[in-house]
Amino acid sequence: MDNGFNRRDFIKAVGIGAGMGALALSSSCQVQSAFRKPAAGMSFHPGKTLRVQPALVYQFHQRREATSWRPWGGLHNQSDVDNEAKRIEQELKKMSAKSDFPITVQPVALVNNNDKAKAVGESDCDVILVYASGGWGELDTLAASGKPNIMFLRHQSGPVSLWYEIAHPHFLRRATDEYKNPNMDIWDIVVDDYDEVLWRLRALYGLKNALGTRIIAIGDAGGWGEGYKLGPETARAIWKLDIQPVSYQELEPMIKKNLADEKVVEQAGREADEYLGQKGVSLHTDKKFLVNAFVLTKVFRELMTKADAPAITVNGCMGTIIPMAQTTACMPLSLINDSGLMAFCESDFVVIPSGILLRHISGKPVFLNDPTHPHDGMITIAHCTAPRRMNGKDLEPVRIHTHFESDYGAAPKVQMRKGEIVTNLVPDFHCKKWVGCRSKIIDHPFYDICRSQIDITIEGDWQKLLEDMRGFHWMSCYGDYLRETGYALKKLGVQWENISA
Repeated sequence: MDNGFNRRDFIKAVGIGAGMGALALSSSCQVQSAFRKPAAGMSFHPGKTLRVQPALVYQFHQRREATSWRPWGGLHNQSDVDNEAKRIEQELKKMSAKSDFPITVQPVALVNNNDKAKAVGESDCDVILVYASGGWGELDTLAASGKPNIMFLRHQSGPVSLWYEIAHPHFLRRATDEYKNPNMDIWDIVVDDYDEVLWRLRALYGLKNALGTRIIAIGDAGGWGEGYKLGPETARAIWKLDIQPVSYQELEPMIKKNLADEKVVEQAGREADEYLGQKGVSLHTDKKFLVNAFVLTKVFRELMTKADAPAITVNGCMGTIIPMAQTTACMPLSLINDSGLMAFCESDFVVIPSGILLRHISGKPVFLNDPTHPHDGMITIAHCTAPRRMNGKDLEPVRIHTHFESDYGAAPKVQMRKGEIVTNLVPDFHCKKWVGCRSKIIDHPFYDICRSQIDITIEGDWQKLLEDMRGFHWMSCYGDYLRETGYALKKLGVQWENISA
């Protein structure tokens, strides 16, 4: 068992943290609303803890007369090493206190030979934080462990590290002009700055929790265009997603049973009334569609709890589910995202892995959307479902309309905040190269398109984005997480192009 949460702990923690009570609604429907303000201390980072193993690599040298006998570096005896280990522990304690995602820092390992390096590589950790004060082959042993390594070098923070001098020419390039190290590159090396360590750990935390995610796929896994085949294949092969199909033959009787249950419908009505009573909420469709959406939310949550899955997606959400649920799936997906879990429309497994990764990296709900044509440094992105708790804490204003294409049901038009910085991920169909850009929200207009819509200005080379767009759907969230995304993708061998760098 991992030191962090398992999936059932994940669902339970998020449900309680959001004030939902038990995630699965009981037969009497005793549950609180997913759209209430989170409890104090609630985090949207309830994934498995990242276990960090610091390793201090050093070597002592004996004086020899009239010749060079020691390399660069400030650790000369055991007292120096012991003091450095204590200092590292204190520094990592301060760094961990700044983190808004769960980290466990294990005791500092002292490494002065390959056997000790091998033992660290085989230890129960997720990432090795290597303090390369000295040593030589030990660094290669650690890097070859199969676990991510981050090398920390001391310059001004002292005592200066040997590898501050030679990490680039010797460790990475092997005294050539070409990069030769198969396990690490320049982005795995940090000098003095623990903030630089922390964002890399955030990326690795997101990757750890994205890989192997179990997700309910109503109507089976799919994708858009050629991604219909490629998306599920790469989601399983590269991202190791545990996709659990639920057929509509299985879902339909569940929906009908709940719609026929007076207590369930009454409770859904109370939930709808409470939702509509929230500040900044207005209704512009038949209320029965919203009530039915709360019934459908109950069904989705039960499926997630039964499968022990923190994520769900719906195939055929623009047609198949509508006559069964007598509403659309838009509102349930919005509510589930706001509760801290993950919900995606269209069952598009080309883009869903990016949503799971970005959700864990950012600690915020993510917005799966349709992009338009970049022009004049701007673009519109839109979909008929979006989270409201876009910053991970507060609920944005929302207008409840029909789903645009069907002009039926209930769909949120989330008024995302003007001026917010947004991360946008553009996955390709083959999961070989992703594009990313940073943007700023300039408007939330009301075009005749999907209801949740924003105009954004692209920060960086928008014409390069226009040339290099691929796939179809984008994934977006508040904040700038481009460097973390790129760092995580490198660990999977997926190319990354950040046009806002």
